[in-house]
Amino acid sequence: MSQPGARSEFTARYFVESTVPSGKVAEIIAGEQSSGTFVTLPGETAQLKERSRARVTRVQPIPSSAQPTLHSALVQRQGLDGPFERAEIEIAFPVANVGANLPSLLATVAGNLFELGEVTALRLLDLDLSPAYAAEFQGPAFGIEGTRQLAGVHGRPLVGTIVKPSIGLSAEQTAQLVDSLCAAGIDFIKDDELMANAPYEPFAARLAAVMPVLHRHADRLGRMPMYAFNVSGSIDDMLHQSDAVAAAGGTCVMVSVNWVGFAGVEHLRKNTALPIHGHRNGWGALTRHPGLGFSFAAYQKLWRLAGVDHLHVNGPSSKFWEPDASVFANAQDCLRPFAGLHPLMPVFSSGQWAGLAPEIYRQLASCDLMHLAGGGIIGHPDGTAAGVQSMRQAWEAAVAGVDLQQAAAHQSALARALSHFGVS
Repeated sequence: MSQPGARSEFTARYFVESTVPSGKVAEIIAGEQSSGTFVTLPGETAQLKERSRARVTRVQPIPSSAQPTLHSALVQRQGLDGPFERAEIEIAFPVANVGANLPSLLATVAGNLFELGEVTALRLLDLDLSPAYAAEFQGPAFGIEGTRQLAGVHGRPLVGTIVKPSIGLSAEQTAQLVDSLCAAGIDFIKDDELMANAPYEPFAARLAAVMPVLHRHADRLGRMPMYAFNVSGSIDDMLHQSDAVAAAGGTCVMVSVNWVGFAGVEHLRKNTALPIHGHRNGWGALTRHPGLGFSFAAYQKLWRLAGVDHLHVNGPSSKFWEPDASVFANAQDCLRPFAGLHPLMPVFSSGQWAGLAPEIYRQLASCDLMHLAGGGIIGHPDGTAAGVQSMRQAWEAAVAGVDLQQAAAHQSALARALSHFGVS
């Protein structure tokens, strides 16, 4: 980001609602998250301010609210009852305050500012780093192109699914399911986020049962079906398990990013030679309230800095709360350039089936994605192979601009999917 003089900076953009004028609350936040408070303190010299204090670079007022979005005991004690000013603000922070330290970056752009009593709504909307600063972080090792090379899939989405039931299968039962999926020509399989290293199916047993199946089908297909083994756990467990996957010939590991944490993902990225499949379970707690938390635009940039290669974005017409417009915006954010880092491969999942391909393609104008379907593949009335085939046929039609009903006239797998699951 641009800087005054020789000071290198990065910027964060927020939505803020407050009892005090928006320009003043922006200065309060800038002070709280850098060298001090909004008033000058002993020791906060002009030289220190020039070197370390954040600066407000933009305040864009938006219509105020008569009621506070969030409760504040401070506002209550002061007896304030509105109006509550709202604005989008941008703050520039000195890079020298943080360095290449993601936890410190998070503490700076998303730390105690959420606690400020004057603030009755606050949301991190976006983050901007210079390529030089972003290069100090590891970033994705593989991204889209590296993932495609490992999976041997080019020119179309990776069609995949999730191991279900999500919990309770033995290692041998998981291997049998994987065998049937690989026989059907699947590109990608992932463990469920609830399946890691449980007593009923230890990780080592699952790896030992699944990898021979993958190798056998790789010999037949001429490509290794990508399986994302869930290695979420302690740092030591993640490193040991990812090493075991690589040694066995596996091509992907998965982590529940919110619970493993930024430092955990960074350490895994530093020590594994495999793509990292990022599952965002718990994301709703960070974003569902529009007056609090994070936008996905900022969230995906932070995980991109940490080194994730794929990131879940939900799916259109899914079982979750998120509107379709948000799902597509999430995917577009993953594909959008950011500070010279690899783009992320967006992962569509939840309630997906062949009929959703045209709208996804219309919104993204890209095949650089994973389209994961559970029931939409395994629940196909003609079997799993037909389910995989229906997904590919739908994507071929979508990219060619052919109506699905027209395409289905000559493709039985797609036709049966449309009649069984209902036209999207």
